[in-house]
Amino acid sequence: MMNGLAQHAEIKQTFDEASAALGEDLWKLVCEGPAETLNQTTFTQPAMLAADIATWRVYLAQDGEMPAVMAGHSLGEIAALVAAGALDFTDAVKLTRFRAEAMQNAVPEGVGAMAAVLGLDDDAVRAVCAEAAQGEVLEPVNLNSPGQVVIAGNKAAVERGMALAKEKGAKRALPLPVSVPSHSSLMQPAADKFRAYLESVNLRVPSVPVLQNADVQAFTDTVVIKDALARQLHSPVRWVETVQALAGQGIERCVECGPGKVLAGLVKRINDIPCVALVDDAALQTIKG
Repeated sequence: MMNGLAQHAEIKQTFDEASAALGEDLWKLVCEGPAETLNQTTFTQPAMLAADIATWRVYLAQDGEMPAVMAGHSLGEIAALVAAGALDFTDAVKLTRFRAEAMQNAVPEGVGAMAAVLGLDDDAVRAVCAEAAQGEVLEPVNLNSPGQVVIAGNKAAVERGMALAKEKGAKRALPLPVSVPSHSSLMQPAADKFRAYLESVNLRVPSVPVLQNADVQAFTDTVVIKDALARQLHSPVRWVETVQALAGQGIERCVECGPGKVLAGLVKRINDIPCVALVDDAALQTIKG
């Protein structure tokens, strides 16, 4: 994580800020591991947020222009709000740690699961979930791109869903290495705790519109923004609709700020908007001029 941009001062500075907020050395964890600790959601989420904002700060330092609109996938929504000036980074780091803990504690270990279904359209995946649930929770939770949908819910239901999806013609159905069934209705208890925590968080109106996951809309009322953040925990991430909304607003280029190229790849599958992922100096050069 961050190897391609580690030489930029903004990277270490941002991780130092995050580490101070949490009282833990996130940069050391990212660079040295151990992986099993970094993969715990209570560490993964703050590290991802720090990576997003560190990259964003490098982008600004390289004379990157302010976007017309922003969006983030799941946790990335919080990063987008920070970048849009709605949320202080230190507050966002603490908020993200609380979010991760609430999600981890909402469902006992081994009860929930997630899986990626490849090669079925959204309606077919919804039908699979309805049939395989059998009284348990099983829902499409990440509508990532055409033919790529993540399902989540009770572990046994997810296993039934993977098997049924293959029977219905899915190219692949892969379990994801997580125990938290993110964005499913099993996250309602986490959302309730998160909503209560958000009441004490200082949130400002974003200087740039931020399309939020639950509604694919940008809001200017901070109460509504907080409500959308809370509902996101038990609502699907509507990424296909988000990218389509960007295209509908006339956006001609996207820049991904974060530790990888996942969203750039999804954008390419959804729409023809050029999208550059800022993973190294070569990518940074493409945004200049």
